[in-house]
Amino acid sequence: MFKMIPDNVNIDFIGKRFIAFFVSAVLLIGSVVTLSTQGLNFGIDFTGGTLIEIRTPSEPNLGQMRKELNNLDLGSVLIQEFGATRDLLIRLPQQSGDSESQQAAIEKIREAIDNIFAEQAGEEVEYRRVEFVGPQVGEELKEAGLFAVLLSLGGILIYIALRFEWQFGMAAIIALAHDAIATVGLFSITGMEFNLSTLAAILMIAGYSINDTVVVFDRIRENLRKYKKMPLVDLFNKSVNEMLSRTLMTSLTTLLALFALWLFGGEVIRGFVDALLFGIIIGTYSSVFVAAPILLYMGIKRSSFDDEESNKRKITEPDGRSGI
Repeated sequence: MFKMIPDNVNIDFIGKRFIAFFVSAVLLIGSVVTLSTQGLNFGIDFTGGTLIEIRTPSEPNLGQMRKELNNLDLGSVLIQEFGATRDLLIRLPQQSGDSESQQAAIEKIREAIDNIFAEQAGEEVEYRRVEFVGPQVGEELKEAGLFAVLLSLGGILIYIALRFEWQFGMAAIIALAHDAIATVGLFSITGMEFNLSTLAAILMIAGYSINDTVVVFDRIRENLRKYKKMPLVDLFNKSVNEMLSRTLMTSLTTLLALFALWLFGGEVIRGFVDALLFGIIIGTYSSVFVAAPILLYMGIKRSSFDDEESNKRKITEPDGRSGI
């Protein structure tokens, strides 16, 4: 049977923790500096703008439409299919000035769209709705998005602390913060648009990463009970190596699905998929090279796991007999 990772693999992950810490420090410092100086390229969801839903008289050429509308000097105009291929949703960024400036921009967009389909006599573009998203709504979405991220991290911390020990919870949260900051930093460095779908991707990355981390932590806890005399560095290495095949297989199969979305999903979900692709890679890295090594410095006491095992035996065998 084919195995990606041999059963007897023994890579010194924990021994290379200082190299990993250096790489992570570069990633995090670069992300924080870029966020502080350059910020994020927020989409309409956060900055405000206009949504225009239309139905075209024929199958639209989205590439041509994007080129035409982005040449109007109105900022980055986004076009996405909205159900059927002829139903489109156009996102126009917030224009400087008052409401008259917004209306002028909308008229400019309508004129350009009408010109694109002008050759089709007898049929006109159907404008189904025009909605304006004000900057105040954008600010509220920013606050709600930040609250969602913090609330999810807090929930994960509580769950891990209850499921394992508080040291595991702290190590997991540090690894998750590492993944989130690095992913947001990617969008700041590259200038890719940061919108609600990107925020959803970050929350998905947190869920994916914590799943990998919990699997590794569970094996570490199991080995702490099993190998009473083994040095912690060796025990942690053994635990990570035992879970390496599972971690890599899960990541690779997820990446295959994401590559398909990246190739065939179109521009509409490109930012979402970009965030997930980077997040899966950085999440796998952090589960192996960040979460486990950080746990090593959290002062884990073997005695707490001995007590836990003893309590389980008492529950199973209340009269103290061996059960034989």
